[in-house]
Amino acid sequence: MAAVASSHPTVLSGLESNRMHRAAEILLRARREVAPIHDLPEDLRPHTLEEAYALQDKVGMAFAPLGGWKVGAPAPNATPLFSVMPLWGGYPRSGQRISRDLRRLRGVEAEIAFRLGKDLPPRRQPWTREEVVAAIVSAHPAIELLESAFVDPDKADRLSVIGDLQMNGGLAVGPACANWQSIDLGQESVTVEVGGETRFQGTASNSAGHDLLRLILWLANEGSGRTGGLRAHDWITTGSWSGKTFALPGSTVRAGFAHFGSVTVAFE
Repeated sequence: MAAVASSHPTVLSGLESNRMHRAAEILLRARREVAPIHDLPEDLRPHTLEEAYALQDKVGMAFAPLGGWKVGAPAPNATPLFSVMPLWGGYPRSGQRISRDLRRLRGVEAEIAFRLGKDLPPRRQPWTREEVVAAIVSAHPAIELLESAFVDPDKADRLSVIGDLQMNGGLAVGPACANWQSIDLGQESVTVEVGGETRFQGTASNSAGHDLLRLILWLANEGSGRTGGLRAHDWITTGSWSGKTFALPGSTVRAGFAHFGSVTVAFE
């Protein structure tokens, strides 16, 4: 059964919503036609994070069904940023080939992803850490596949990039890690190889820090006004351990964690 998430679109005024609708049409055309733009027209760019999330909702729902959420933070104590993740026709398992459809950047990031086994709906009393852990059915090594409507997302307007699904273009997952709760993420290391060449090696290299469950707890509570709650079968990926790496057509990518295991994908 395909994992399907649901989001509650951010509410804006009629004028702001119309601006973000027009911006979403431009981003969607750029992605679907694989014809990237340098930036959105200045009058259509989000002015606030709220507008960026509203733009993101419109782009995400156009690519529905949805498979879950990506969430991360630039520092251990920073407020997380998050994005809905379309299912993109299904998340590939380790070893599968990635079709050329909608592929231009072929960007990859090594991540750790969790899958929920029960709903975490919005409620007045915040979900506790223990309840969130109990709702997680499995944890996996993952590769977030990066794509963008922008020629160079690093040079595009930051809020516009957030609106463009924060570069999400899919998620590839490896086998479940049986003992994930006992792993010290402060000691976890990862290596990313592209075509057999090592592109990244690092230990404790997630900018959000060692406590990835903080991100999921935040998403279940503070994020629930926008997500409409988390659902069983949702995938939640928790930020990059490797930064952005780019692959060539025909190359194989491997992200290998010391304890979480490895995941590979091959680009057509």
